[in-house]
Amino acid sequence: MSVDLFAGISVSDYPAALDWYEKLLGEPPAFSPNDVESVWQVAENRFVYVEHRPAHAGHGLITLFVGDFDDRMKAITARGLQPDREETYENGVRKTTYVDPDGNEFGFGGAPL
Repeated sequence: MSVDLFAGISVSDYPAALDWYEKLLGEPPAFSPNDVESVWQVAENRFVYVEHRPAHAGHGLITLFVGDFDDRMKAITARGLQPDREETYENGVRKTTYVDPDGNEFGFGGAPL
């Protein structure tokens, strides 16, 4: 079975969100289907998009589990973003969470050291 994923994040200030998510994800959007939505490809057939929907902004929760956790966290810091939370679970799995200007949470998980 093939699965494509589009995970959406509602934002109140679209231009500010574009800047913030470019810093978080390390590149400009892959495409913008209209004037209020931009899409980043995070893996094959898996996408994250931001959309200008002020009434819904601030309630997003997304986590990507990545194989390059340490390198990715260093790169995000180098682009000027600081995490809101850093956790290590009992099984050793690590999670770093960033919070965008609207309060949406975007986390990255990584395997135990």
